[in-house]
Amino acid sequence: MRTFRTINKWIRMLNGKSILHVTQDIGKVYSKKEVNGYYNNLTEKVLNPAALLDETGLVYNVTSDGKKVYFSIAIFQYGLGAYDLFILTGCPEYKEDFMRTVEWAWKNQEQNGAWDTFSIVGTRKPYSSMAQGEGASLLVRAYKETGDEKYLKAAKQAVDFMCIPIAGGGCTQYLDDKLWFKEYIEKPVVLNGWIFSIWGLYDYYKASNVEDYNKILTKAIQTLEQELETFDCNYWSKYDMENTVASPFYHRLHIAQLKVMHELFGCGIFLEYAKKWEKYQKNRLNCCKAFIIKAYQKITETKTERIIIIR
Repeated sequence: MRTFRTINKWIRMLNGKSILHVTQDIGKVYSKKEVNGYYNNLTEKVLNPAALLDETGLVYNVTSDGKKVYFSIAIFQYGLGAYDLFILTGCPEYKEDFMRTVEWAWKNQEQNGAWDTFSIVGTRKPYSSMAQGEGASLLVRAYKETGDEKYLKAAKQAVDFMCIPIAGGGCTQYLDDKLWFKEYIEKPVVLNGWIFSIWGLYDYYKASNVEDYNKILTKAIQTLEQELETFDCNYWSKYDMENTVASPFYHRLHIAQLKVMHELFGCGIFLEYAKKWEKYQKNRLNCCKAFIIKAYQKITETKTERIIIIR
């Protein structure tokens, strides 16, 4: 049964019907000067009829063993998408959707500032820099809308936990003058998760104007500039720092993220790789090669999780 559900997940993803893999292009209403809309367009997370909502209107997911779970990253992304829709339309229902996810984030944050993200799939290390970053981005926007200091405090706690070294229980790998934010603590660095983490730190710095966070942000951006070539396999982008080829969804996401990184921080290498990966995408042979290799990797990979999220 689990294998059947997993195959169904892949089919939904390829058909564009997976709520986990909707179109995520450049954010529609973000700002360099102030906290506003989000940098990635997550509105389809809200508009897609495949989204699962409980009796309160909070988004949830289903695992491969059929259980209903509340997955922090999915909740935060839904909230950020709802916030953008509120800005775009002025519709109060979207603000209610946004605040519903904010309250979940605030109530479910642990005392150390973390959200338990991956225990639901049976991992030993449940924390994620991506969850911490997106949670911070969500809470900073809640602070902007409400003026309630509790949300800014919670965003600070989220970022502070994210920046703790992995050896100390946090989500950041430090080496010499470099640092990597890790979406998965026990796996190679994931590009999209690294960038979402950077955006959370950036949002908190914009809201707090505390220079110590800008120093960490600068180091994270410089490390990404230096390591970006690691995610290029000369015909496609990689999902992580090893040899995992990105799916078409993640390849498109990488391009959108890098274009925003270039606009936010002015680093030419981000635009250079965005354009290079767009060229890869326009080459039919590259697309076929990437698809075949990705399919093979998916079939032969050894899962470390006992359970996976399928929708």
